Amino acid sequence: MRARPATTADAAVIARIYNDGIDDRVATFETGHRSADDVERWFDGRHPIVVVEYAAREARGRGAGRMAMNALMDAARAAGFWKLVSRVFPENAASLGLLRSVGFREVGRYERHAQLDGVWRDVIIVERLLGAG
Repeated sequence: MRARPATTADAAVIARIYNDGIDDRVATFETGHRSADDVERWFDGRHPIVVVEYAAREARGRGAGRMAMNALMDAARAAGFWKLVSRVFPENAASLGLLRSVGFREVGRYERHAQLDGVWRDVIIVERLLGAG
């Protein structure tokens, strides 16, 4: 495995993996699948996007997440960002553990943040400072 900056040529694969997360219902409030065209619009030249080659569902648990997060933090730092923030479902222990392991800290909880499939869901707010801001 190796991490690298994503390109628009990666959009279809990114969409497929992102759609797995939508289907799993533990990573996003989104319910509709994203197309490669949707993903291509994420490439705005300001926000870094990284990929880990071969990081599909069947590769889970092999360090791709840690590799991706470290590459994203490096890319965000290089782009001038001083902090990364996210919101994670409390029951997504794997994501929370990964984020803790790369230096994110929990800063709070949004109760009843939004509904997913008609059920109110909380999220844990996490942040990672990237250096001097």
